[in-house]
Amino acid sequence: MTQLIFIRHGETLWNIEGRVMGQLDSPLSQRGEKQAKAIAGRLSRIPFDRLYSSDLGRAVQTANAIATISNKDVYLDENLRERNMGVFQGLTREEKKAKYADVWRECKAVGADYLIPGGGESQNQRLARSIEVMNRLADTHPDETIVVVSHDGILRGFLGHILGLDVRSETRIVRSNATYNSFLKHDGQWRLKVWGDSSHLDGIF
Repeated sequence: MTQLIFIRHGETLWNIEGRVMGQLDSPLSQRGEKQAKAIAGRLSRIPFDRLYSSDLGRAVQTANAIATISNKDVYLDENLRERNMGVFQGLTREEKKAKYADVWRECKAVGADYLIPGGGESQNQRLARSIEVMNRLADTHPDETIVVVSHDGILRGFLGHILGLDVRSETRIVRSNATYNSFLKHDGQWRLKVWGDSSHLDGIF
């Protein structure tokens, strides 16, 4: 049985501003840095075999905090990146609707197969990528425990997949920065073990 511990990166400055990051980047906020140290402290008490991270800066910054305390190397995988949001990247919700009103409406109308202009991915493309990378990492480490630092969309999509939810249900899944999530893979089947445990973040404001 393989255990995959999934950590979303700490809070970023763009998270605070409500900006779409996609595959652009934003550094961790002061709160995000505290969150990264807190999850690192928790993971230092859990034996694990390998630490993987998205190669985007906010995930790397979080993974480095974990690596420092747990004395692990960080292995970067570009397939753990957040969804490419094309022309929406860097914009707030209001800016998206004002600057790209037609694109916004088409995106909502078409749904999970919509390719966002400007090199963006569809929701289903991001989902397929998340399923592929999680299976690949788990199959590379049979009967081991691995830690993965990645992003909101990858996490929600993967959870929805293993629970058999429609991809459109993702927006109804509550998620937070730097929480502890755990999945088990046994005999080719995934199971959810822990979702959204934030006990290590108590007292961080």
